[in-house]
Amino acid sequence: MTVPSEPALTQTEPPQAPLRTESFRKARPEIVGPETPESPFPIYMSGAVQKGFGRGGKDLGCPTANLPDEALESMAAVTTTGIYYGYARVHPIIEESGKTGDCQGEDLETYPMVMSLGWNPFYKNEKMTAEVHIMRDFESDFYGQKLSVVVLGYIRPELDYTSRDALIEDIETDKRVALKSLERPAYKAYEKDCLGGKN
Repeated sequence: MTVPSEPALTQTEPPQAPLRTESFRKARPEIVGPETPESPFPIYMSGAVQKGFGRGGKDLGCPTANLPDEALESMAAVTTTGIYYGYARVHPIIEESGKTGDCQGEDLETYPMVMSLGWNPFYKNEKMTAEVHIMRDFESDFYGQKLSVVVLGYIRPELDYTSRDALIEDIETDKRVALKSLERPAYKAYEKDCLGGKN
């Protein structure tokens, strides 16, 4: 899939998201994007992890880390809303205080991620967010700690859903697609990129 051209930054209110259909689910590819990342990717984002609605882990079984509003601009200026994939890394220091956060050890390595950039139409959000799901079971929360993300490709558009189960099913598919897409050498190279030197 190619990234639609209308930048998300121009959207001042939630666009009408199409409903997810059974035919869409059946037609989903296992791998997305070209063999190497193409413009506008890679896109680098970073910021202190914010408290969100708490729905990801509790309601959907997919905990997410929310980036601050100012971190969205670099991506929202060149892409549209939707689901994206790449890598993410939690840093040891809490930005505001300079203290060491609870997240330590292997939790601070780089891991595959999927990210939703948009309005979450199923929940009818009133502002655009960037919610990152890092594919790792973390020992502790890392609110306030810096999160760096490199976005390497686009998975699918933002959709609305008639049921929570349908949303969960698509989220699980998004994770599988991200992992398979990142297995290609040109994408895997970014795992050791240290996120563009943005430590």
